[in-house]
Amino acid sequence: MEPLIKIFEADEPVLEKILRRKALDQSATAAVVAEVLSAVRGDGDAAVCALTARFGGPELRPDQLRVNDEEIKAAYGLVEENFLSSLRLAIKNITAYHQKQQANSWFKTDENGAILGQLVRPLRRVGIYVPGGKASYPSSVLMNAIPAKVAGVREIAMVSPPASDGSMNPYTLVAAAEVGISEIYKAGGAQAVAALAYGTASIPRVDKITGPGNIYVTLAKQQVYGQVDIDMLAGPSEVLIIADETADPGYVAADLLSQAEHDERASAILLTPSRELAGKVQEQVAGQAGRLGRYEIITHSLADYGAIVITGDIDQAFDLANQAAPEHLELMLAEPFRWLFKVENAGAVFMGHYSPEPVGDYLAGPNHILPTGGTARFYSPLGVDAFLKRTSLIAYNEPALEQVGADVINLAGVEGLSAHANAVRIRMKNCSKERGGFKQLQNTKLRED
Repeated sequence: MEPLIKIFEADEPVLEKILRRKALDQSATAAVVAEVLSAVRGDGDAAVCALTARFGGPELRPDQLRVNDEEIKAAYGLVEENFLSSLRLAIKNITAYHQKQQANSWFKTDENGAILGQLVRPLRRVGIYVPGGKASYPSSVLMNAIPAKVAGVREIAMVSPPASDGSMNPYTLVAAAEVGISEIYKAGGAQAVAALAYGTASIPRVDKITGPGNIYVTLAKQQVYGQVDIDMLAGPSEVLIIADETADPGYVAADLLSQAEHDERASAILLTPSRELAGKVQEQVAGQAGRLGRYEIITHSLADYGAIVITGDIDQAFDLANQAAPEHLELMLAEPFRWLFKVENAGAVFMGHYSPEPVGDYLAGPNHILPTGGTARFYSPLGVDAFLKRTSLIAYNEPALEQVGADVINLAGVEGLSAHANAVRIRMKNCSKERGGFKQLQNTKLRED
């Protein structure tokens, strides 16, 4: 019988195969998404409702798209008190973490009197996508909404797919209410992204869309980028664990399985120089998986995108990990902080034997919306910065312009932009002759060709 997760040597190209999983041909799906976007752009609410029914959702009228206050109130009666308690603790921790990311406007006056600075302002209106339907993802509500709230965003519109009977998941609604979101729409898929990006009669357009979704949602975000901003293009979830002989094989196996249960394309990888640990983890995976609810998904995920890789040493494990640039990186090492400097590319790092990835998913505080598919090489986790925009401030007075004017004219001349040079020259002609401004201008060789 084949093991659920196979053991490979470091020189085998298994990591390359796993990383290539995001390079599947998506042209057919992209074409469907383009049609959906065009339909919503042209027909607004009517298209959103029609597409929702076409793709297996309920038949809704435009006046039923927005969740009303009675539905939110009723949701509280459908959730448990222990859920509310845990949710509120998560909100507290996530808020405290993101408050440390706040940025401020600043101004600086140079010795020549010029004032330079930066205005930091929140986006006015954002849309957050929360997966739904049969599933429940209240944690995604928190991870999207809280950094936006901390940033000072005034309007947050949430979209989430309704169930087949037109109802919304009560846990999702309660999570939204607890963080102060009352503008919630029963819409999912590419049609929800289109509504947020272009606006409809019922759903005003937004400035940015954040949040993970399926391939249709991801490709829709990709296609509307430029019309609005987006956070990132999320792919299948992944965890990469670097472990030494001090790691508990049961813990390692449990963490690999916790990622594999996301979906069939999720990736779960262990890198270790210990053959003994590798063998024990393989056994633990087989033993634990049979007791879990999503066994079929787990087996497909591990067969296609799971691996235990034997490395020559821990240094080689980090080299491979940095090439993979994983969404989640766990360091199950005797001295994890000693090795932290080796991490170059990772969405989030979990240190030591008692920091399993699910703690970060729900309650620790850092955001769980992370770069996937190797994009941690250049993307960062979702945070307060994602909901801020920066405006540069430049305030020169006459002496300050006089001091640098000739240099600006020289640079404009090199680029052949005579009108740029003229905008400075016309002012320098009026500079005080006592400060030598006009004399400096006369003695400067200019290029206007």
